[in-house]
Amino acid sequence: MRPWVKVALLVMLLLLGAVWFGIGFELVARWDVPLGPALELPTLPPTRLLPASLTPVPADREASLPLESTPLQPTATLPFIPTRTPRPDAAVGVPRCGGPESMLILAIGSDTRANGYMYGLADVIRLVRVDFVNPGLTVLEFPRDLWVEIPGISDHYGITHEKLNQAYLYGNDGFGYYDGPGLGPGLLARTLEQNFGARPENYVAINMQTFVRLVDALGGIQVNLPYAVDGRREDQQSRSDLYFKAGPQRLKGREALTLARLRIGDNADRGTHQSLILCALRDAALRPSNLARMPEIIEAFQGSLQTDLSPKVIGALACLAPQIPPENIRFVSFPAETMSASRIYDGVFKKQVFIYEANFDLMRLYTASFQNGDWPPPLPFILGATPTGPQESFSCP
Repeated sequence: MRPWVKVALLVMLLLLGAVWFGIGFELVARWDVPLGPALELPTLPPTRLLPASLTPVPADREASLPLESTPLQPTATLPFIPTRTPRPDAAVGVPRCGGPESMLILAIGSDTRANGYMYGLADVIRLVRVDFVNPGLTVLEFPRDLWVEIPGISDHYGITHEKLNQAYLYGNDGFGYYDGPGLGPGLLARTLEQNFGARPENYVAINMQTFVRLVDALGGIQVNLPYAVDGRREDQQSRSDLYFKAGPQRLKGREALTLARLRIGDNADRGTHQSLILCALRDAALRPSNLARMPEIIEAFQGSLQTDLSPKVIGALACLAPQIPPENIRFVSFPAETMSASRIYDGVFKKQVFIYEANFDLMRLYTASFQNGDWPPPLPFILGATPTGPQESFSCP
């Protein structure tokens, strides 16, 4: 081999080495860096009192309320029960995949039709508890129509109370109502913490366009509906896209989005459809063909999600997912006695709106037990109520 060829090869190897070293150094440097702003929830004191439970004012007074007044009044307080305390019967083991023992993630589905996250209500609100010791996933639904206090934005049109899903909208950049950490997920997390004691550590938000792309990137999902879902009105009988037959069927991204958003009957049906879709997404991601493409899929969706997870945490979650038995993926909801359907005058929209009136004290106890890994929770009788127990939707088939 001629000397100049050897020199050229040596230079090429040095250049390649420098490039790969630079890439590797950048990857290592960014391995622990969150992909978005952190939630930064306020630090809790050792003990504190629950905020007062709230109840709507009588309907005959609603129209006379000024915009800056709150249509809710305090009724009671109870001692605060700390969350995330060690369980005496908790299994002792080493967390898998280099993760923590457990983590709490706020999962949000935004109803914006745009590609970004400037606007959009929180159409789906779930608190997800991931167990790395005994691989499992428990998902608690917070109904979007809960009437709650939204902190930190009262200087904008006197807004103090709104539906829970509005907190996410007001926190993002589009309205500019909130200048705290975490944008929309940050304000939604603060709202959940203030009203229910929920303290998520991380968040993931996905808009409708990204959801459609994700389902299609996975090659569609297989959903087995226990009953037919017909979202057609009388004047829409020709809309086949609003009808889903009972039984197993493969859905593309747009079809999965339609099913997730259809409201048939009450919110419980809608939540069931969304949970079935989440199970199907997990199954699709674990197909051997998709597992082989997972780095490529993750790369394609970087920047399309709103999240503060780091590549390291995403890697730990991806490592844990195949180790979770389907029966350890549970979708749970608050029992019926924790909330009731009602209507209230909304000073922002100047009209009566549908809401869920919450028993905040009872919901705080359920939330604390959920975060502690106790479900169904061992709760005492409080406020004269006799809890019938949490309504567990189902486990993944």
